Order: sequence, then structure tokens, then C-alpha cells
Amino acid sequence: MIALHNGSRVSFQDVPVLPTPEFRSTVIEAVACGNRMTSFFGVSDGQDIRLLAILAQDATGTLSIASTRVIGSYPSLTPDCSQAHWFEREIWEQTGVVPKGHPWLKPIRFTGGNAGIADFFRVEGAEVHEVAVGPVHAGVIEPGHFRFQCHGERVMHLEIALGFQHRGIERALVGGPNKRTVHYMETAAGDTTIGHAMAYAMNVDSLASAEPSARADVIRSIALELERMANHTGDLGALAGDVGYLPTASYCGRLRGDFLNLTALVCGSRFGRGLVRPGGVGFDIETGRGEQIAQRLSSAFRDVGRAVDLLWDSPSVMARFDGTGGVSREIGQALGLVGPAARACGIDRDVRKDHPSGMYRFAQIPTATGSTGDVFARAQVRWLEIQRSASFVLARLKAVPEGDTRRPLGPLAPNSLAVSLVEGWRGEICHVAITNKDGRFSAYKIVDPSFHNWMGLALALREQQISDFPLCNKSFNLSYCGHDL
Repeated sequence: MIALHNGSRVSFQDVPVLPTPEFRSTVIEAVACGNRMTSFFGVSDGQDIRLLAILAQDATGTLSIASTRVIGSYPSLTPDCSQAHWFEREIWEQTGVVPKGHPWLKPIRFTGGNAGIADFFRVEGAEVHEVAVGPVHAGVIEPGHFRFQCHGERVMHLEIALGFQHRGIERALVGGPNKRTVHYMETAAGDTTIGHAMAYAMNVDSLASAEPSARADVIRSIALELERMANHTGDLGALAGDVGYLPTASYCGRLRGDFLNLTALVCGSRFGRGLVRPGGVGFDIETGRGEQIAQRLSSAFRDVGRAVDLLWDSPSVMARFDGTGGVSREIGQALGLVGPAARACGIDRDVRKDHPSGMYRFAQIPTATGSTGDVFARAQVRWLEIQRSASFVLARLKAVPEGDTRRPLGPLAPNSLAVSLVEGWRGEICHVAITNKDGRFSAYKIVDPSFHNWMGLALALREQQISDFPLCNKSFNLSYCGHDL
């Protein structure tokens, strides 16, 4: 396999094309030795489909790429590599190439007008019943379908069906970049505007041989951490609401808005649209504005601390959080979980530390981990990350480097492949850009952290009470649109 680092590019012609049996054994062996499958997808290559696997070696901070050409079918990797399960179903769905031997081959999204039509897994037996939830849910929530196999209140199996708002973003990116491209990125998962825009900008920076200034890197990192704090605060409030604990739910619902307003203070958009751009950033943080952000951040952080203390000090809340929806470290490793869901299992995995780029090369944030892998651990990791992100942002605001905010871009390198990883608030975001001979995107692959983690939610419900589903679901808080694209 060819090696590269986060935010760098290689000539697409240099990516090795292995015989399919060798490709399969190489990828499986690499994952068994500690590598992680960050992306696995197929692109059209004449009459063939070229499969590309991108693996991350967190211990060394390197990425590896290998490929193979297939026609019609290939031996599935999933029986020997659980991390390939979701990817191979997507490859079959998008290209028609069949991974022979896949244990549960079916689309991961509903397309072509067949929404809800699927061969769902069933558990047969006396007193076993099925509960179907969604895709239409109460309240303002995206569509997704959950099919529970239950014995009484005990969940034996949960199957998750997504794709009800599949938007075809990846197809729309082919031929770019153009004026629409960055807006597709910012809305790939709207609550992760900064994360996806950063991953895209890193790929374009690499392909255009443009390195943002230190000032732009600092502003990007501040925006990313504000996005993390806003969403983690909202999640802690929502978790409190799911167990009927209104004080923290009410406080955090308001305080999430305070963090979003800090992003709006920088660029005018609470979600950060228009802020991150290839070559740097679209807005500056002048001294006066930085002081105002620091003052308001300190105040919001103190209030969040008080609200979360109420959560930890409530025995009834802890009784509901502790031991609910546990995922073991072994299962987390096998599935390739990312973000707080992985760190709550004790997996020390964070792109900011393992594959640092931009400002994170010089100022790292200590990784927050748990050990029990349950709702409590996922909530605790969020609170720890809020604390560490706040410290990081306050330190950066005290010394924003001098320099320009955005540098001009040259043409994108032709016939190249670029990979970028960003630690979004849900976890690892992976973008892969492939250019043609004219330097335009011939393919663009986005892997939102939710893509890795939906199966983790399904396994977290096994042997749980079905009434625990809302709490478990919120403790993962995965994105439907980020998955469906």
C-alpha cells in the first residue's frame, strides 16, 4: 500500500492496484494488526469498478491506500473484517458489484422510490414480538426507521434502516469544485458545518499546494471547538430531558445557543457557514472581537458546569445512565467506532492527537476517555471534552498569530488523490477527493462519523429494555443526513 499523511495528496497513478485476493488479504491483515478502515468505496474505471481502501494507523499517524479492480463481484471482506460490513453494503448499493459471502447483503439506504421496502431480520419464537418505530417521528427530527425484535420489554435485536433523505451530494460534487461545492459540504450534516467544511478545505488546500496561514489555522480550530462545545452541551441537556430531569435540560438548551452565538459573532452564522474556506477562512477574529468571545465563553462555560453538576449529583439520573446501553471495548474496536462513542469504551482515538493537522500540530487537546461504554460514559466524555475545548479556545484567543486570513489558490493538481481527516464533534470525518486530468473532481467520497457508529447503537440496545432506546439513541446522537448524503 502507498502511505501518506492527513491532509496530503498522492498521484492517483501511484496508488497500487493489487490482484483482488491479495487486496483482500492485505486489508484484512492490516486491520488485524491495528489499522482502521476509514473509507472503502468504489469508483468507475472504464468497464471495471476500482475499489479503494483507506486505512489509518493511529499509532504512527499515517494513512495507507490500496486498490483493486473488480467486475461484477469479489470475495467479501466482512466475514473476516467487521469494519467492512457497512462499506460493502454501500459499494453494492452504489455500483452493483456484489461482495460474495457478505453475511447480510442489503442496501444501507432506500433509493429509487422503494423507501421502507426491505428484508428485515426477524426473530421467531413464542412471545417474540416486533416493534417498528419511524421513519416519521414525533417532534422536529430527521427520518429513520428502527425495527426491534423483543421478548417482553427485552430487546434481542435492533435493525436500523436509513436513507429516507438521500440527497445525492457525492454525485453532485463530481466536476467540481464550483460555487456550489462548499455549500454542499456545509450542509452534508448541518450541525457539523465546520467539521465538513474543514475536511473539504484541507483537500483543496492540498491539491492546490496552498498552505493556510497560522492565523487561519487558529481561527479554524476555534470554530471547530465552538461547534464541539455547542453540540455536546445540547446533548447533555437532551440526555437530561430523556430521563425527565428538567433543570439540566432547561439550562443546557439555552446554553447551547450561547455557544452557537459565539460562532455567529465570528461570521454571522450560528452554524459557521461562510467561515471555513479553502486557503484559510472567510472572517477574521480581531483583538476586540476575540476579547468579547473569551468573556462570553467563560460565562457560558461556568453556567454549563453548574448545570452538569446538577446532573451528576442526581441519584435518579445516575441510576438511569449507569449500565444502560453498554458497548464493550472489544466490540468498539471490531466495529471501528469513532468519536465519543469510541472513547467512552476506553478506545483512545482522536484525529486531533493521532493525525494532527493545522493548529493541532502545535497545541494538542488531551483525549477524554471512559471505560464502561454506557450512557454515563458517553455523557461524561462529552463534559470532559467541553472543559478541554474551552481551555483550548481561551488559550488560542490570547495569542492569535499575525498574518493573512486567506491565501489565493492555484489550479488543483490533476490525476491526484487527497485525503483529509477532521475530528468533528461526533468523531472522525473523512473526505477523499480524486481529480481527473483537468484537475476537476472525478470522484469525491465523504464518510461522516455516523457511518461508523450506527451499528454501535444497534448493538448497544441488545439485552436492554426497549424503553431505554430514546436514552441510548441520544447518547450516540448520530446524523441521519450525514449518513444518507
